Amino acid sequence: MNSIEQLSQQLGELLLEHKQILVTAESCTGGGVANAITEIAGSSAWFDRAFVTYSNEAKQEMIGVKSETLSEFGAVSEPVVIQMVQGALKNSNATIGVSISGIAGPSGGSKEKPVGTVCFAWADKSDWLKVETQHFAGDRSAVRTQAVLHALEMIKQYLS
Repeated sequence: MNSIEQLSQQLGELLLEHKQILVTAESCTGGGVANAITEIAGSSAWFDRAFVTYSNEAKQEMIGVKSETLSEFGAVSEPVVIQMVQGALKNSNATIGVSISGIAGPSGGSKEKPVGTVCFAWADKSDWLKVETQHFAGDRSAVRTQAVLHALEMIKQYLS
């Protein structure tokens, strides 16, 4: 079992123990977190749904990200991932969520937001909110894999 599978299994056990249901809102990972979770047998007991909101339109239509926030800060920003996780929680039966938006590359980066920049937000129905930006190294696949691992690890840490 690889580290993503092990982490997903451990996270599932913690979500069950804490009676939490997870939702994801993903952009640059394209559903990678949801895929990792649903590889685990029985995940329907602790995983509600995933929103893969790759385009700005999808972010707005599916989970209520405001166009003004996208215009002011860009899709890869902490204000956007906050609205993504809040919208995912609002539009699901979940009690805890994670959102991810980033620049996996090989193009799309800038001086301010280079390739490998990934913003995360985690929140739950009890008003816990954690937001951060990470800078991952490597090619597109490596950036996406590191983002999935980080998203899962931070929920696991919160629940531990």
